[in-house]
Amino acid sequence: MSAIVGAARTWIGTPYVHQASTKGAGCDCLGLLRGVWREVIGPEPVQVPAYTMDWSEPQGEERLWQAAMAHLSRKSLGEPAAGDVLLFRMRDGSVAKHVGIQSRTGTDAAFIHAYSGHGVIESALSAPWARRVVARFAFPAEV
Repeated sequence: MSAIVGAARTWIGTPYVHQASTKGAGCDCLGLLRGVWREVIGPEPVQVPAYTMDWSEPQGEERLWQAAMAHLSRKSLGEPAAGDVLLFRMRDGSVAKHVGIQSRTGTDAAFIHAYSGHGVIESALSAPWARRVVARFAFPAEV
């Protein structure tokens, strides 16, 4: 198991709290990613500005995708690996604004994410989730 997946699994059960990034107390999907980054990689590369629940949607800006491109390594969608960061577009025509960390590949593929109403959970990467994945990234080399 990768250090990324191991760290992400320790966040399971953390309640969903918009803009938060504190294991056990609360986080959103980006907060989970940020927390795992701090645990495995080190200090966050930038301070994340405040954002609303509908961030980037009114402007149609792919801010989360742009941030991923700046700090992570883009991968092919067809080359899944445990520890990959998955970027989701929740509705056709909307901006991509949900992230998760792939925890398993193959026929029992799964990912860990913070989801409103559920907190941090490990979900099957079922067809409804998989068809929403629009990009795949890798963390910088684990230290």
